[in-house]
Amino acid sequence: MLNNTQIRECLDAMAEMFPDAEGELVHSNPFELVIAVLLSAQCTDKLVNKVTADLFQKYKTPEDYLAVPLEEVENDIRSIGLYRSKAKNIQKLCRTLIDNYNGEVPKTKDELVKLAGVGRKTANVVASVAFNEPSIAVDTHVERVSKRLGICRWKDNVVEVENTLMRKVPRDEWSVTHHRMIFFGRYHCKARNPNCPECPLLYLCREGKKRMKKIEA
Repeated sequence: MLNNTQIRECLDAMAEMFPDAEGELVHSNPFELVIAVLLSAQCTDKLVNKVTADLFQKYKTPEDYLAVPLEEVENDIRSIGLYRSKAKNIQKLCRTLIDNYNGEVPKTKDELVKLAGVGRKTANVVASVAFNEPSIAVDTHVERVSKRLGICRWKDNVVEVENTLMRKVPRDEWSVTHHRMIFFGRYHCKARNPNCPECPLLYLCREGKKRMKKIEA
């Protein structure tokens, strides 16, 4: 496990590599962001943005999604994985927003996770990006990077990874660290072909050193 000084080195290196890292889901308000993040589960941001380009032109409010049959929403997001369950969750979420929140997206994580299709990760993303609340959303990239580097343990579950990162990363850096770790995992420390030979953190990374030994063997 890395110590605090080493973790600081990791954060600084990622900041240097990806100084402008930010969420890549295209949206213009908190409501669109909730829908986009819901759609992004087990799906790339690139595909979501392709679908929402038309979706957000057609549906502007929670009422709009409820004004059409479920099958029509399904058809509008058909190219996205799990589109049937996601369409159902979108309509449930919209009904809850209308019934309980005057059609507005709630700002607290506790309220966000009560919405259909919104888990802990989605709530953290929305709280951070839409409402500027310091948050670390643990997606597949954040989990992989934090475990490979040794910031967290391999056996840690998603909640444990989130809690560890919140303990070890300064609170005012939570949101930007979340984005930088995603970029680091998406574009550099990839799941199948991590760029270990050119990684500025190789000297700290036990996983990377193991991979390099195999390459050199």
